[in-house]
Amino acid sequence: MPETNDVVLFEVSERIATITLNRPEARNALSSEVLRLLPQRMREANERDDVDVIVLTGTDPAFCAGLDLRELGSTAGNLGSGSGADGRPNSDGVRGPFPMVDKPLIGAINGVAVTGGFELALNCDFLVASEHAKFGDTHARVGVMPGWGLTVLLPQAIGVRRAREMSFTGNFMLADEALAVGLVNHVVPHADLLPFTRRLALDIVGNEPDGVRQIRRTYREIHAESDGWTIEARDGAAWRRTQFAPEKVAERRAKIQERGRGQ
Repeated sequence: MPETNDVVLFEVSERIATITLNRPEARNALSSEVLRLLPQRMREANERDDVDVIVLTGTDPAFCAGLDLRELGSTAGNLGSGSGADGRPNSDGVRGPFPMVDKPLIGAINGVAVTGGFELALNCDFLVASEHAKFGDTHARVGVMPGWGLTVLLPQAIGVRRAREMSFTGNFMLADEALAVGLVNHVVPHADLLPFTRRLALDIVGNEPDGVRQIRRTYREIHAESDGWTIEARDGAAWRRTQFAPEKVAERRAKIQERGRGQ
């Protein structure tokens, strides 16, 4: 059983590892501690012989609100050093929020997935959404540039014109629209989210594991778009050099909080 005081929970059952972001009071925002523990849990799931599929979800009411902006503002942009959130390869030498894993990774999106939390979802192999899920790219509102591949992965999922609209406006996409445009594979009643996701995971478990992992590696190599990731990292680095003073981050955080209260 998981330890409920951990900010990232880990549980294995029926060859499925469930990893749960567990800061509900902060809408599962990505603090330094979460960014330290999440890759550890991923590596553990990937290395265990009794795991064939990984499920990533959040403790209600949110999936993930992105980087913890309070901590980010107080650390002058150094939150999660080595996490790859700045577009550079992470501590495992790969780009994105996760270490290199061979096993299928399903995102079970239980609530809002915003900015860095949206990028977590996009880096999963596919997504199952609760009826309560909604997705938003608010990087432009906060003044924090994508670093985990949003400008590559979001157009892959929904097309470049819809992706541009989401990024330029910061508007949210509800679960039903996310299903219609191909961002998520399924939308289910909230109470059914994990049971439904586990049924899909068990379908994968029933296949030949080495074959599944090889197909996953092939998909990853074909759709890597490494040049796009490099451009995103380059532009994000240039932005941080000129626009990332702590006082500017704090000002932007206050503005987005004010807008949130008005919605």
